Amino acid sequence: MLKLARLPDRTPVKIGITVTPDLDADLHAYRNLYRTTYDDKTATVADLIPAMLESFLASDRAFAKARKNAEAAT
Repeated sequence: MLKLARLPDRTPVKIGITVTPDLDADLHAYRNLYRTTYDDKTATVADLIPAMLESFLASDRAFAKARKNAEAAT
């Protein structure tokens, strides 16, 4: 099972970022595995990146702690 759950229904949003060639290859490999795992032939790298970032931020304990401390200070 992938760490990233199946994406909910979504409206595609165009994004533009610059990444290294290695990261580009990894993102496309992940997209291919996602497509196979969920039988979703329409998922694009751009569709997956926001969910990946949300998952990363949600699992970053240092970020959560810093955010909580910042909110408590205000």
